[in-house]
Amino acid sequence: MRRADRLFQIVQLIRGRRLSTAAYLAQRLEVSERTVYRDIADLQHQGVPIEGEAGVGYRLGVGFDLPPLMFTEDEARALVASVRMAQVWQDPALAQASLVALGKILSVLPAGARAAAQSMAIYAPPSGLEPTVQGVLQTLREAAQDHHKIQMVYRDASEQMTQRTVRPLGCFYWGKVWTLAAWCETRDSFRSFRLDRMLQVHRLEGKTGQFREEAGKTLADYLRTAAPPDARNRLEG
Repeated sequence: MRRADRLFQIVQLIRGRRLSTAAYLAQRLEVSERTVYRDIADLQHQGVPIEGEAGVGYRLGVGFDLPPLMFTEDEARALVASVRMAQVWQDPALAQASLVALGKILSVLPAGARAAAQSMAIYAPPSGLEPTVQGVLQTLREAAQDHHKIQMVYRDASEQMTQRTVRPLGCFYWGKVWTLAAWCETRDSFRSFRLDRMLQVHRLEGKTGQFREEAGKTLADYLRTAAPPDARNRLEG
């Protein structure tokens, strides 16, 4: 959890109880009590009226509140619709994170916007990605974010198997399938791969497994040379 998120959560936890001990906050946030004491001191220094002391407990001063998030009713509905789709079409980690994020947002929305969000009439039935594709999606997404190469066996449309080492650049959803935009070191050019045709996907670790952005091999370069809908024509099988 980022420190900024943790500070926000401390305020939320304290505001919801008459008195919150450092031990309680540490347990909820999965940090040490020393970290809680330091965060409390920083919040007090920033002007948040947290009252109390170590060993006794903390509470918010009377009248303090965080300003409500300003969303229109349609914006609130859009958030709910997006999260429902993420539950079906994203990888497990992002699906869970989106659900937690929505809960945080709903908890601080004004009553009207919250009611509008909860009345959203768009649903995503649980018939999306196969579990194997979800797992591959998470591996590829994290590798792209961390700049780690991927090694895989790829089965093309003619059932030919090839082993590839690629630099994952980004994952694209086409309504029916996910594809990976990548710089293929095996072919020394940009390629787009269907996730449901990937086998034995491994993230390469260590210095040899990492890559830096190079001119001519970035996602921006890929989009310039294979921008949708033309990207479909460059799909590997």
